[in-house]
Amino acid sequence: MRRQFKDTALRIAKNDEKLVFLFGDISVFLFNEFRELYPDRLLNVGICENTLISMAAGLSATGFYPVVHTIAPFVTERSYEQVKLDICYNRFGCTIVTCGGSFDYAWDGATHHCYTDLELMRMLPGMEVMQPGSKNEFDILFSECYKNGNPSYIRIAADEHGFNFPVALGKGVIIKETPGAKVTIVTAGPLLGNVVDATNDLPVNVLYYHTLKPFDTSLINRYSKSNIIVVHDAYGLFEAVNAACAVKVTYHGLPDAFCCFYGTLNDIRSKIDLDASGIRKKIISALT
Repeated sequence: MRRQFKDTALRIAKNDEKLVFLFGDISVFLFNEFRELYPDRLLNVGICENTLISMAAGLSATGFYPVVHTIAPFVTERSYEQVKLDICYNRFGCTIVTCGGSFDYAWDGATHHCYTDLELMRMLPGMEVMQPGSKNEFDILFSECYKNGNPSYIRIAADEHGFNFPVALGKGVIIKETPGAKVTIVTAGPLLGNVVDATNDLPVNVLYYHTLKPFDTSLINRYSKSNIIVVHDAYGLFEAVNAACAVKVTYHGLPDAFCCFYGTLNDIRSKIDLDASGIRKKIISALT
């Protein structure tokens, strides 16, 4: 999905001179073509996340459309105060695009896992929060939000879910609707692929959210009489669903413990029952 980030940046920058990028020592070589074309509009600030955010605030204050790009845990957890005060409190437009969310850096262990970012950003006043699960979703969502004047957070992923459907900022998507279904599954991001594999022959509804804030409350409330299960590999979606509807919602995702496993993304998903088999087991138990 990072390559799509680069392609989208090149497409928009050609016609918008106010679009500027601040990088935290990541994706720099991927953006070589961008740097050659627009050397004054991409600055690698290095591993200085607090400075990245403060510089973005200054650029926004002077009329630019700044985009900050770095690794998710470093900018959302280490620099939370800067995002809260320099960007959100001042109501500056700024887009933060991160990689390495949840277990995308699984091989580096718990220090590089990041499953709090979406909820941390969702709690900030005025912040838009997105977790695209495909290149197409990223391209559309970034294009809609980068100059709308609001602070925005977009988490890009190492994998994709492999589905195509209409995309609009703030709108959920019905993936599967079964008449009379007693269970509704809600998910976000690339994990949709595992959810579809787990439910393809089960009598359930499946809803997908690429935007966690603003949240499509009207969609989830259509299914409020069913048993809602949120399947997600981060915090943020469960909280958004709970805030949106006055029904009992079950969470199937992260344990209340550090995931001290090494391996691949799929290895960790399997360990915590977020592979298709583990998801299916949870749903079948809800159906019986």
